[in-house]
Amino acid sequence: MSTSGLLLSSLAPFCFLFSFATVLFLASALRGVAPRDEKYYFDGAVIRCRDGSGSFSRDRLNDGFCDCGDGTDEPGTSACPEGKFYCRNNGDSPRFLFSSFVNDRICDCCDGSDEYESGITCPNTCMKDIIAEDRKTDHGLKGADLDKSGALQNKDILDMEDLFHKLTGLRIVAVLELVIVVSVMAFCLCYRRTRTRRRRFTLKY
Repeated sequence: MSTSGLLLSSLAPFCFLFSFATVLFLASALRGVAPRDEKYYFDGAVIRCRDGSGSFSRDRLNDGFCDCGDGTDEPGTSACPEGKFYCRNNGDSPRFLFSSFVNDRICDCCDGSDEYESGITCPNTCMKDIIAEDRKTDHGLKGADLDKSGALQNKDILDMEDLFHKLTGLRIVAVLELVIVVSVMAFCLCYRRTRTRRRRFTLKY
């Protein structure tokens, strides 16, 4: 292997560690920062306080000491009373918290990002809130569907009862017609037999 290859292979772990440390630093520095404000904190090495009260270097961002009266330098800690913490709440609605809510051992962000150093573990309930809302909507839709199906069922029952009454009426009419037909046939048969007997009696005498 060439000297340059050996040099690159020996430097690879250090490059990986440096990249990893950089990612951790950026993640820590951007904690509590809204996406629209990220560019503000990385425009230069020195960052101005939004209220114009001063400035601070980037390494003092979220260091736990309040350098700006409005909390510009401490968006991710509770160091500044006027600071605001941004909950990303991926999968749910983002929101801002007062800095006093950060690391107070109460889970205020549904993603639990406000309790990163309080020693408690906050479960991520962002998707659960959406699922619960969807279930509530589904229950409402199901309730409406049940009401609709109940109304249709009642209508079907009424239609069946009406059909039953009509069939009963038709059955009665059919029975009456059958009785009339049988009566007429019986009368005709009796009349024919009577005429036959009279003829025989007349021929005999």
